[in-house]
Amino acid sequence: MSQSPFETAVAGRVDAMVDACVRCGKCVEVCPVTGPANIAEAEPVAVITGVLDILRTGDGPEAARQWANACVLSGECIKACDYGVNPRFLLAMARTTMTRATNEAPAMRRRGVEVFRNQSHGINVLARMQLDEQALDRLAQTGKKLTERGGDEAPDFVFYTGCNVLKTPHIALLALDIMDALSVTYRVMGGSTHCCGVHQLRAGDTEMFGRFASNTLDKLAQGKTGVLSWCPSCHVQYTEITLPAIEQTRGSKPFEMTPFMRFLAGRLDDLKPLLRERVDMRIALHRRPGIAGAMEAAEQILRTVPGIEIVELHQPAVGLQTSSMRALPEYRRELQLKELEAARDAGVDALVAVYHSDHRELCAHERDWPFRIMNVLEIVGASMGISEPDNFKRLKIMQDADAIVADCADLLDKHGIDPATARAVVAEAMLGE
Repeated sequence: MSQSPFETAVAGRVDAMVDACVRCGKCVEVCPVTGPANIAEAEPVAVITGVLDILRTGDGPEAARQWANACVLSGECIKACDYGVNPRFLLAMARTTMTRATNEAPAMRRRGVEVFRNQSHGINVLARMQLDEQALDRLAQTGKKLTERGGDEAPDFVFYTGCNVLKTPHIALLALDIMDALSVTYRVMGGSTHCCGVHQLRAGDTEMFGRFASNTLDKLAQGKTGVLSWCPSCHVQYTEITLPAIEQTRGSKPFEMTPFMRFLAGRLDDLKPLLRERVDMRIALHRRPGIAGAMEAAEQILRTVPGIEIVELHQPAVGLQTSSMRALPEYRRELQLKELEAARDAGVDALVAVYHSDHRELCAHERDWPFRIMNVLEIVGASMGISEPDNFKRLKIMQDADAIVADCADLLDKHGIDPATARAVVAEAMLGE
């Protein structure tokens, strides 16, 4: 089967990195999950050599397969490489190569479509259980653009929410509130109509992945200054796979993508005068190292908030976000429990996460531990006199699907969502995490 130009560009980038890799094994040595993945005793040089074999042939030794499948996207391997190779990208493509080697094209397409539809359905229902039409429109989820400002004039930025932050919409709304206060103009894009294609890639359907990614990329190329990304998974997908492929096929990169935390830290001189209210709290930052500079930016911003004291818990910082840790569920539970215990022992007022999937995973623990679970933007907003209700946490703490659906009855009725449908989504996409 012939490849699309996008697929050819991605394959060419894989080949170039395979050729550039000197098989030193440093990427394996620094990886934080070789122990949980049961390959700590494997020879690092043999493991990375096996990954290169997978990329060439579709198969390789068991230790290499285990390493690829256990990747949680921490990114330590990128920093360790002295030869311009991105091992995280190679592991993603190794997983895709293994999937394609053992599945027929129709099955991969069906799987990608199924996962995409299920996620989209869950996101749409959970968002509508929390937001009225005006708030949904502000997050570009109605197609009506009732709240969009600036008309046809190009905004400073496109704010790319990704998909899953819409389950915890207060986080995305706070980002918009903060940009409004900074007088930044933006256009919001996200949700299922602006998918990064990650599910198609994971399913092995590289052709459809290229279509999804390219289609969304063309929509995103509307800001004068570039794209601000919220979702770390989308950021990795675009900056490490899609944008390089598009640059190869079209001869130029259509925009630069900047993580929102790094953008906000870059505007700290403008933000600081707006941080007028004291927020007297001892907090610990829930750290995820996968996006270079993002946690450092979050800490820099938090230290600017008057009254905030940051307590170090001295716990491992692993993975891109909680959802990426699903490859190692027992390790994920172990890390989470130890961090909760450390936060309790340190006597913090709040454990503060950056990303939405971390907030979703942690927030209901507020019921059982002597501190709050918050998002970094809630603290920034509190100092600015801005707030958005965290309805996701309020609902999830109930831990009762029937009670949650009953609580949201008015919004479900307004949006025409059947309570039985909502209950199934709550059980799977909220309480099932």
